[in-house]
Amino acid sequence: MDTPDTAEPDDTPESSWQAGIARQREALKQLLSAPLTRIATVCSHRWEERDALESALIEGMRNLPGCKFLYALGTDAIQITGTVSREGVIHADFGRDRSRRPYMREVVPSDGFLLSQAYISQRAKRPSLTAIQLVRGPLWQVLGFIGADFDLRDLPISRELYDEPRKWRQIRGDPAIRGAVFHQTRSESALDAQLDTVLSVLTELMCEHGVYHVMLHFSSSRAVIWSIDDPLRYRLLDLDALTDPDICLAYPTRPYPADALVGKAQISPILDNLRALRFMDEMLYLRSGTLNIFNGIVGLTFSCDGSHYVPADEFLAKGVGFWVKGVPSS
Repeated sequence: MDTPDTAEPDDTPESSWQAGIARQREALKQLLSAPLTRIATVCSHRWEERDALESALIEGMRNLPGCKFLYALGTDAIQITGTVSREGVIHADFGRDRSRRPYMREVVPSDGFLLSQAYISQRAKRPSLTAIQLVRGPLWQVLGFIGADFDLRDLPISRELYDEPRKWRQIRGDPAIRGAVFHQTRSESALDAQLDTVLSVLTELMCEHGVYHVMLHFSSSRAVIWSIDDPLRYRLLDLDALTDPDICLAYPTRPYPADALVGKAQISPILDNLRALRFMDEMLYLRSGTLNIFNGIVGLTFSCDGSHYVPADEFLAKGVGFWVKGVPSS
């Protein structure tokens, strides 16, 4: 299944969630670097005295927002103190080898401060990260490190919800299904036989009754829908509901959302294109299609189990003929 020359699916789009993470990490660095530097400076004068070192960590934790555990490590990543927590000192951690922990396998930058990638903690089994601060002696020699562990849920940062990118995205499916695609043919489902009625009902629900997201499963003759009146719960519509126009009476009339990225006039053409893709070939055909008017994305899953997420405008511009040339490689 070769990709048509005009296809521009993006397997690895620059993800806005990754950009959001980068912004949050930068904010954390700004928040944590200065207090950890101060803690390291105090500890450098007490490095050979365990009790004094632990006292410095206890004092330093008071000025380290969100910190769960604080400890000192030698250059070999062996703890030279117990682990300081808000509840007290875990003395049993003295001598603990942290050399195999993910944060000790990262390279400390030249400024001496490292904010690790997130990992799953050993104690609580929760997403966590660790800040590592290099400790230097009076002659600028490296004495060791201060480690500060944070549970992600406790970090004092403002988590902003990322925006889903509106790019053509291609997701590869089950290799076993792709390998057998040339040995299968489309079987007409009960929904296929009544598709004119089904698409008319869905068009009405989306245009006039506040349904903003539809997942249409052709082969299993069902649809899953979400309504702006109850956005946290989905409704499962079987074939009886999908072929009964009275189902529209179960959903209040609502004006079409002004902030939808899919225009009201585009709903019917998009659903018609889904119909055409369902019947375009007996071997390569649409198994399910989705439409979200706020994301502005049409989702397509073909018989080869490959999935595509295409901006609605682009989906309409390509037309059915584009897909008939061959489903883009999945």
